Amino acid sequence: MNKTRIIFFGTPEFAVSILQTLIDLNCNVVACVSQPDRPVGRKHVITPTPVHALCIERNIPCIQPEKLSKEVDAVFAYEPELIITCAYGQFVPGTILNYPKYGCINIHPSLLPKFRGGAPIHHAIMASETKTGVSLMQMIQKMDAGKVYAQVELPIGEDETQQELSVRLNHAACQLLKDNLQDYIDGKLPGVEQDESKVTIGNNITKEEEEVHFASEDIHKIYDHIRALIDWPIAYGVLDGKRIKFHKVRKQVCEVSQKAGEVIGFKDHALEVACIGGILKIYELQMEGKKKMDADAFKNGYASEVRGKVFE
Repeated sequence: MNKTRIIFFGTPEFAVSILQTLIDLNCNVVACVSQPDRPVGRKHVITPTPVHALCIERNIPCIQPEKLSKEVDAVFAYEPELIITCAYGQFVPGTILNYPKYGCINIHPSLLPKFRGGAPIHHAIMASETKTGVSLMQMIQKMDAGKVYAQVELPIGEDETQQELSVRLNHAACQLLKDNLQDYIDGKLPGVEQDESKVTIGNNITKEEEEVHFASEDIHKIYDHIRALIDWPIAYGVLDGKRIKFHKVRKQVCEVSQKAGEVIGFKDHALEVACIGGILKIYELQMEGKKKMDADAFKNGYASEVRGKVFE
């Protein structure tokens, strides 16, 4: 494994730990491929992707094409024998997938064939799943559809957010790679074909999926919807024509007399909203055009304006 020429494809923070694991295993990472650096913040400062930043620190060459299919030769120049991907963000063309001696493998944070796509962790929580996991899988030209070489399963906590679950899945992904990479290279993992009849999709979250609909979703669905989008992209409801984002919430299952979506008031440092089958307790929120605040600060400024009003 130490001599195998590896190129790692990845972009966000989740992928950084995977690259670091390869470094810790003394793998021969000859180059990385990441999305282009983008402007960040109000001053639009061009900022390295998390994977590129680690490459700079470790003096690893990093290729950052706008369109990978136009930079195939740049990848081939490093003569990779194995390509490992994790949350790269672009489709990898077949010419690259078919090049390495040991093929291309991907680390995907779901129990494939469930939640193929770019946001499997979000969708697992949003779908009220009680378990998820990480899959080490073969890269083919169909999205997340290759053989599964190894999997590890994790429970999803009842109150766990996407951010919290991502941390645990990231640790599991690193361990999965440590436990199975050498066996994969040695040809000891034949892989299992995915059952196409059990496929579900977990594509990137759309703008429409960010909105919570109090009139049609019950308390359980609303709660899972919101925690699935913490800490990104953050779910919101519309109150009096303005968006309010929900940063920290809990649910209380109980009977309510108010209309679904109606602001009941404030109790125990939370803004309470009536839902079908219970109460949504909002501890941190953000009004459109304002900074994030806790419910006590919101109460001081807006209590009389919002009490009795109804989220759309």
